[in-house]
Amino acid sequence: MPYKHWRTRRSRKTCPPLTYGFQAVVAEKPKAAEKIALALGDARKCWSRGIPYWIVRRNGRLIVVASSAGHMYGPYSSRRGFPVYDFEWRPLWEYDKSSRHLRKFYEVLAWILPKAGSYVNACDYDIEGSVIGYMIIEDLGDPRRAKRMVFSSLSPIELRRAYENLQPLDVEMVEAGKARHEMDWLWGINVSRALMEAVRKTTGRRVILSAGRVQTPTLAEAVRRWLETRLRVPQPVFNLNIVLEKDNIEFPASPSGWRPSTKKAAQKTARGLRARPYMTVKRVNEAKVRVRPPPAFNLGDLQAEAARLYKFSPLRTQKLAEDLYLEALISYPRTNSQKLPPTIDYARIIRALKAIPSYSSLASRLLAETRGSLRPVQGRKDDPAHPAIHPTGVPPRSLDRDHFLVYDLIVRRFLAAFSTSAVVSRVHVVLEDAWGRPYEARGVAIAREGWYYYYPFLRPREVRIPPLKAGDSVRIARAGYTTRWTAPHPPLSKTELLKWMESVGIGTEATRARIIEVLFKRGYLESRGGKTVVTDLGLMVSEIINELFPELAKPDLTRRFEEYIEAIRTGKATRKMVVDETIRVLDRLLAEYSRRLEGVGRKLAIALGVAEPEVKCVICGREAVSRDPLPLCKYHLEALSRIKEALPSIAHALDTSREEALRLLASRRGEAGQWVVEVARLLLERGLASYY
Repeated sequence: MPYKHWRTRRSRKTCPPLTYGFQAVVAEKPKAAEKIALALGDARKCWSRGIPYWIVRRNGRLIVVASSAGHMYGPYSSRRGFPVYDFEWRPLWEYDKSSRHLRKFYEVLAWILPKAGSYVNACDYDIEGSVIGYMIIEDLGDPRRAKRMVFSSLSPIELRRAYENLQPLDVEMVEAGKARHEMDWLWGINVSRALMEAVRKTTGRRVILSAGRVQTPTLAEAVRRWLETRLRVPQPVFNLNIVLEKDNIEFPASPSGWRPSTKKAAQKTARGLRARPYMTVKRVNEAKVRVRPPPAFNLGDLQAEAARLYKFSPLRTQKLAEDLYLEALISYPRTNSQKLPPTIDYARIIRALKAIPSYSSLASRLLAETRGSLRPVQGRKDDPAHPAIHPTGVPPRSLDRDHFLVYDLIVRRFLAAFSTSAVVSRVHVVLEDAWGRPYEARGVAIAREGWYYYYPFLRPREVRIPPLKAGDSVRIARAGYTTRWTAPHPPLSKTELLKWMESVGIGTEATRARIIEVLFKRGYLESRGGKTVVTDLGLMVSEIINELFPELAKPDLTRRFEEYIEAIRTGKATRKMVVDETIRVLDRLLAEYSRRLEGVGRKLAIALGVAEPEVKCVICGREAVSRDPLPLCKYHLEALSRIKEALPSIAHALDTSREEALRLLASRRGEAGQWVVEVARLLLERGLASYY
């Protein structure tokens, strides 16, 4: 592509002019470029247009290390409207305002690469990195004179080894990556434009909406979980709270295989236990259970653990881990592997960790415990490109709190993988009360600490049970009951969505967290009071796509195309096959959509608040779908239906009237779904409780 020449702005230290014939090494980001240059030899940092590059002499060869800043190219079409199937790959800065910063990187690479005699793609070794480096070399250099640098960390030792063992260009990986970008572009631009055109035709307004091959099924799953949460009608549950005592040791017990089904039954049982306060031990089972260490982290496991312990979002954890990788403190984080291969010098890494004060005692203990025989536990999941995430042994400079917390998890989980199994002693006691009803008590004690010493975050809580044998009589110290309502579904969260994406096989380690963030950026999801909620716009977009693009709303289609990508990577399919199949499916769906454009536009306009429904829901103002007994939207009407179905069993369990049961349901915010609570309150306010 054409570009303008300019004078190179050099640093105060004069950099030598670039003559033809040097080797150009292309890195993914400036920090990675600097690590590579310093690992290869005495590197001189130079500048052009404010962008750094490095000149290195190694074994008499002149090497120039330059970098991109992520993806430099993407599919582009000048055509407007939809459908659009023709595109070309162009520099992103030419047509995307948010990528303008890439122009200077492009111009520096366009100045350096044409002068090179050979090339090395030293971008991250994954599909994305392969595409980034290849597209730059193809556009500005010559792939026929290019090699691939393969590494999993930016430690100097590994980088030097990777440079000394350059591989052929991974063309299949490049083709797979380009196919993914082209496929995502075709889905995203066509369905997004279809939605926006519906709004424009109906209202005359231009509103940014988006859909995508991975984004849309993820939104559909978020909506499904949101509806379950908002429409949930809980049932009352009666728990017996029993504390037993033997030899001055108190411990809890609970009914085994039964529970009181009504409030009256719970009251009667608790009174009886207080009146005859003894139980007889029928059976005691003791077992020592070996608990294997968990494997080293892959990215999904790390994201889930950081969310559980520190409430970090998946994207936050990913960014923190990527920062640690660029500082050469950990291996490449965007991996699915839970395996640590024997080719890595783990003894060297653990000895290096001994020099870090925070891990000196842990590393010393592990080396003594294993006597140098380092055999890590291996998880099930694998990744052909990278091992599980592990520290490099490079001592960290000062890390802020969040970076340290993620680094600490990675180091401790890595050390734990080499440790011995923990041994947990479990006691299961079966008892009977005076009426022959069965109960159970469970004790937990750690008999051997093993890997818990290194990774205490999964250590079980110990519960002490006194020594017991069959026939012993145990005193009931306290007996009562509590009424609770069945537990709600796990709240909708970024971490739960990420776990779902992993479980159904859509997205990649690199993209999942970012796709979830796009749902927030588009206004389909929001954070309110620390909770993730689906907006009316998200509900409507998901509803329309479910109706008109049903294949796009399900993970099956996305998973099928992910399998196509893998087939390209292994040489069993071609990029053209995948793109042609994408166009075929899209063409069929868009033809049906175009016939219903006006109705779609009206629904979206109402959800966006730029059009008024003919009849509003008396509770939320959405479009009403029923007027009997009150104008209700589809969601509140469904809540009414579920209340009607559940109310008799709630009233029976609590031994109360249906009106009182409805009153209790209306007060259960947090346990009952919000739409259920709103309908229950409305029925009480309007005097319609007895009607149901």
